[in-house]
Amino acid sequence: MNVQLSDRVNVLLVDDRPENLVALEAILNSPSYNLVQANSGAEALRCLLNEDFAVILLDVQMPGMDGFETATLIRSRDRSRSTPIIFITAFSSNDTHVFKGYSLGAVDYLFKPLEPEILTSKVQVFVELFQKTVEVKQQATQLAAVNSELTKSEERFRTLCACSPLGIYLADVEGRCTYMNPRCQAISGLILDSSLAEVWQRSVHPDDRDRVVANLSAWIEEGQEYSNEFRLAVSETVRWIHVQSSPMFSDLGKLIGHVGTVRDVTHRKQAEEERGRLIREQVARQEAERANQMKDEFLAILSHELRTPLNAILGWSRLLRAKKFDGETIDKALETIERNAKSQAQLIEDILDVSRILRGKLNLNKHPIRLESVIELAIDSLRPLAEEKSILLELTYSPNVGEVIGDFDRLQQIVWNLLSNSLKFTPQDGKVEVRLESVGDEAQIQIIDSGIGIDPDFLPYVFDRFRQADSSTTRSYGGLGLGLAIVRHLVEQHGGKVDAENNPGEGAKFTVVLPLAQRKARGAEDGWSQLNEPAEAPPALVNLQLLVVDDDDDTREFLIALLEEEGAMVRSAASVAEALAALESSWPDVLLSDIGMPGSDGYELIARVREMEVLRGRKMPAIALTAYARESERQQALQAGFQMHLSKPVEVTELIAGIANLAGILENPEPTDSAVETAFLTPQSRADY
Repeated sequence: MNVQLSDRVNVLLVDDRPENLVALEAILNSPSYNLVQANSGAEALRCLLNEDFAVILLDVQMPGMDGFETATLIRSRDRSRSTPIIFITAFSSNDTHVFKGYSLGAVDYLFKPLEPEILTSKVQVFVELFQKTVEVKQQATQLAAVNSELTKSEERFRTLCACSPLGIYLADVEGRCTYMNPRCQAISGLILDSSLAEVWQRSVHPDDRDRVVANLSAWIEEGQEYSNEFRLAVSETVRWIHVQSSPMFSDLGKLIGHVGTVRDVTHRKQAEEERGRLIREQVARQEAERANQMKDEFLAILSHELRTPLNAILGWSRLLRAKKFDGETIDKALETIERNAKSQAQLIEDILDVSRILRGKLNLNKHPIRLESVIELAIDSLRPLAEEKSILLELTYSPNVGEVIGDFDRLQQIVWNLLSNSLKFTPQDGKVEVRLESVGDEAQIQIIDSGIGIDPDFLPYVFDRFRQADSSTTRSYGGLGLGLAIVRHLVEQHGGKVDAENNPGEGAKFTVVLPLAQRKARGAEDGWSQLNEPAEAPPALVNLQLLVVDDDDDTREFLIALLEEEGAMVRSAASVAEALAALESSWPDVLLSDIGMPGSDGYELIARVREMEVLRGRKMPAIALTAYARESERQQALQAGFQMHLSKPVEVTELIAGIANLAGILENPEPTDSAVETAFLTPQSRADY
């Protein structure tokens, strides 16, 4: 069902100051919007007489009729009663105005000066809602028209059956036709003295023929009532017929023949198929609406989960700049900032993982792995959270469980996600137990908590993306509803399965089952232990000449401080032009460059650098340090001439190791470009691309 929507959606801008209208129009300028301006409440009401609007941006302070009076009149009209209104005002200190605006049915209340991104996103939400509403109405209209047409078709069919005689035939006890009316001959092709079995053998569709002939023979022999529907294929025309027959008995109860009717049911069959198609479309539409609702809920939760740690980060940052605190308070502030920044980074990583899963780009770097070390590292990283809530965290595992073939970091991510989920839903002074054992030729990890458990109605959907048992604004627990979905995908990528259930007493139990690797004898030289040993600490960058190019001042200053702390001599540039000027006077050992910069980007810089290398007769390794982290962007950076691609926020040890390797400090002489790029990416970072 195709629904044609208007290309442009009306958005009403109401403000008595022309310059404000111009500013709003500049922010919301889009080919999808038809921006209508009104410089007073009266003019806005006139605009609403003949047009429908997706959203109204209404200034509060206006001469004559102010925004509140205008909103009251807008709400009093049936046509505009449900039109979303966003109040805009420069008076932010009076909460009474805000409460009054919401009491009049406003959907939001924004203060000047406006943030363009926020205003654009809010307007876009109501424009999309308006478009969806229009689409649903149009679909409802079309569906009603289709249903009406189906009803009429069924009425015509019934009228046809009532007004036209059915095909009627008589047959003797051996199944030969002794009588038929013209309608019967027209429908079925039967002729007098012909055998029903012979006619059906000749006329019935090949796919139905054997069934029909067998049923007919049994019916003739047993003298029972017969009813069947099948297809006739005559002269390349296929139609459905319904055949009914009853035995005829003499006064003495002797079978003397059969009487039957033949009815053309092609129209009914087509109507049933059409109805089935409409039902399937309706189900698909309901699923799409549910998906849209889930998307809206997810976006709202995402906004909340990102803004909450940002509030703490910005708040403490401003306090540290504005006042002088003692050392203990400063440490607490920095700890809070770091914790919330890590929380935001984890949210972003979860979103990126889901994106990679959806695009089929989440790859694994598999090796023989001991699950004991995986579980212990995950527990160690979450132990502070358990201690903060006084939760008893226990680990028990059977000896000699064996190895699995998997990606160490992704297996750790599985355990970390499940364990952090249990810790989140376990109350103060609770208990979380982690068990590892072998069951047959499989390794089994169980995480059992004494928390609130899982709602039985939600249990079948606990591993679905964007699903949460409670997505309301009053929910007690945060999160995006992605962690368990990532767990299921990673477990399946390792050839295993994961299950969730409620404990008989209280809490929840998650079970991960992974296939064990085939056991074989290993000598001391097998190198297995090295796979699970942490990498050596990267060497210092003493006396290295580095050039950092980034248009973001904060990022640039952070990198300078970090690298100088490691002993490097760092110069910096805020643009490609500054970087090229710096290269004219001095040639660094390694170049670190952002990709997205105003004017000229990192790709243009690396191209110029490669040209300068020819003139200088000396190579210069380069690292692309960027927030563009997709696989296609990584490939583009490497093809452009960078030896390494690192995504922001970058791991400090990973960055230092990469610089050291490219500068030739590590004992890895003359690496190729591809070897350099892969040698110092951790399994986690390689899987990210």
